[in-house]
Amino acid sequence: MNQRSALLQYNQVRAHVETEGASPHRLIQILMEGALEKIRAARGLIERRDIPGKIRNINWALSLIDGLRHSLDMENGGEIASNLESLYDYMQRRLIVANAENDPSILDEVVSLMLEIKSAWDAVPENISKESLEQAAEQV
Repeated sequence: MNQRSALLQYNQVRAHVETEGASPHRLIQILMEGALEKIRAARGLIERRDIPGKIRNINWALSLIDGLRHSLDMENGGEIASNLESLYDYMQRRLIVANAENDPSILDEVVSLMLEIKSAWDAVPENISKESLEQAAEQV
């Protein structure tokens, strides 16, 4: 087994272990972290002129962002869910342009947007329950 194969296998095992018992809150964090990792990798691959690697990483980031979009509760999420869906759609469109144009500045833009969303998500306590949120909303 070569070093690259071993690294890929390690990453697969790590991802499985991380997601196995993860809460829904943590799963969203994992998707965001993965998207950021893949976008950053794609940026480096553009600079090294590794087009197949760039394409692979951008496609992976697109898939992770799609997972974030599908995790939105559009029925109960109201304006926040709608805004996040629009933002995820925008990020996906920008990634497609970055891929076509080999433009690392667009990747930087998407990383910046994802970091804003992630910092807000990270600020939400993981142990907050849906019932607690509903009670807080009723009191407002």
